[in-house]
Amino acid sequence: MFPPAMSPPFHNRELERLHAANGYTRAQVDAIAAALAAHGTLRLTSLPTGLFPATSAAGPDASAYRHVWVRDNVYVALALWRGGETEPAVAVARGLLAFYGAHRQRFDIASVVAVFDARDVMTRPHVRFDGLTLAEIATERWPHAQNDALGYCLWLVSTLASARLFTPTADEIDTLRALVGYLEAIRYWDDEDSGHWEETRKVSASSIGAVVAGVRAWRALLQTGRVAGVSAVAARELELAATALIDEGGRALLAILPAECVQISPRQNRRYDAALLFLVHPLGVVEGALADLIVDDVVRYLQGPVGIRRYLRDSYWAPDYERRVAARDRARDYSDDIETRDVLLDEIGGEAQWCVFDPIVSALHGARAIHSGAAADRARQVACFNRALAQVTEDWTCPELYYQCAGALVANPHTPLLWTQANLRLALAALRDTAS
Repeated sequence: MFPPAMSPPFHNRELERLHAANGYTRAQVDAIAAALAAHGTLRLTSLPTGLFPATSAAGPDASAYRHVWVRDNVYVALALWRGGETEPAVAVARGLLAFYGAHRQRFDIASVVAVFDARDVMTRPHVRFDGLTLAEIATERWPHAQNDALGYCLWLVSTLASARLFTPTADEIDTLRALVGYLEAIRYWDDEDSGHWEETRKVSASSIGAVVAGVRAWRALLQTGRVAGVSAVAARELELAATALIDEGGRALLAILPAECVQISPRQNRRYDAALLFLVHPLGVVEGALADLIVDDVVRYLQGPVGIRRYLRDSYWAPDYERRVAARDRARDYSDDIETRDVLLDEIGGEAQWCVFDPIVSALHGARAIHSGAAADRARQVACFNRALAQVTEDWTCPELYYQCAGALVANPHTPLLWTQANLRLALAALRDTAS
């Protein structure tokens, strides 16, 4: 039995008036969708390349968020597709393929062995880049060792292609093959990466699981027999190789879950992490009792009065962060010196509460409700949707997170965050599916 979701105060009075505590009719869902549309709350504006910046917020503090993140774009594409907007979803997939196709040497470890160093994050495939030019941001060091982002990219592209929403060219297939080969070469199942939160490198279940989802989707695409430039014999060989990679990841997950990381070092070891939610939904890598335990862990140990903490002792946007940290340092790379930021968090409970998780938990329970028909699943879906709706600001925007500022929980400047917008779209679509 899942612990109950807290009922946070609404920041937007109109949405508070429109919400329903005990379940939604289709008309009520449509009324909320209309209100959000009227105020542009869920509006997503792409770059000419079809990709999306992390935020459209103005100001120097949000300047780093003008770049494109692979992970965020996958969630945007998923939300667009789920909402019936197929063309822009495919444009994201093709934009990511164009970027990695232009920098495919990053995957070809064998041919660049003299310069590739797994410890040097700048030699890794880049996961944050200039979305206008598709150029790498070579002037700024970033923790590009993020295998989860590569897994997400492989998952999105392969899933859309398997659904016949687009047909990858032979060159695009070659890029995917190189990506899979790279994941094998670095032994993703025991590779230390910076993961979803771009911080201290460790062997993370959330990263391994994202790659497992990606390789599963790649294998499913190969099994369709519609892969440009790949013969039936070659497809079978690639399929067998994919299965071996999936098995390696599966064994690693069994040794780590339900934790995020079981390495002994205090800097790496982590029992609870909200990134594990994504392995349950939308990736579907973890199911059954283990999935229930992961969701229970997040709600029980990481849920706050407004949002959900990424993990315990997370110092990003610790109390009074904007006053205590210079704008240039707020979103910089802390992967090698997280201790310099951790001193800002005085105690557990002061962590920032993020807005990307409650809508995912709501969509997760919505998917379960469709299959189970259980009232309990619908009740949890509604409760988590209302938490996500309550996070929308007074001026109708979707924040990245709420943090303690002068004793009050306020939204940080990365507002609106496209990842939050995308996840709220997913939750809204799932609520429409289960509404009476």
